[in-house]
Amino acid sequence: MGLRERKKLATREALHEAALRLAVELGLERLTVEAICEAADVSRRTFSNHFAGKEEALLYGDRVRLLRVVELVRARPAEESPWEALSRAADELSAETSYDPVWLERMRIVRRTMSLATHSAALYAAVERDLTVDLAARTGDGDELRARILAASFLMALRIASQHWLDHPEMSVVELRRRTMELVAEQFR
Repeated sequence: MGLRERKKLATREALHEAALRLAVELGLERLTVEAICEAADVSRRTFSNHFAGKEEALLYGDRVRLLRVVELVRARPAEESPWEALSRAADELSAETSYDPVWLERMRIVRRTMSLATHSAALYAAVERDLTVDLAARTGDGDELRARILAASFLMALRIASQHWLDHPEMSVVELRRRTMELVAEQFR
């Protein structure tokens, strides 16, 4: 990654962090793009180069993790079954991810805000489309409907495990994701 790309990434992360912090302090209803820009020390134009709105800035961390899981699925060996590739990708993501306690508390508060639900659903739908294409190729039969059900079930399992963990932080997120994946897999047997 070149200097320019590193700077763009740093700006996105600064905007995301500012958005999370201010959403907790002000509430999502009072959070403005201008306040995010001021907190991150960037112009409105710079913000617009990175995000379409405050919701996108707030959900940026989710987007990064979801895109990473797609990369991890694509990198899995071709001989793995679709569900095995998805499960192992989720394990790899868990191993790569560290959770800052301050970030976790911010996410708990932000997640309670219903107005983010539409933006979050759109994010998951885009990732579902990407995974569907990859999984259809992996199945060998190109069954797009089956691949779509697998992708949606997998993303649902990740979302539920993450939400459950935010509500019950004393649990291991890795074990919670594994257990959730097992429960979903049982439904396909």
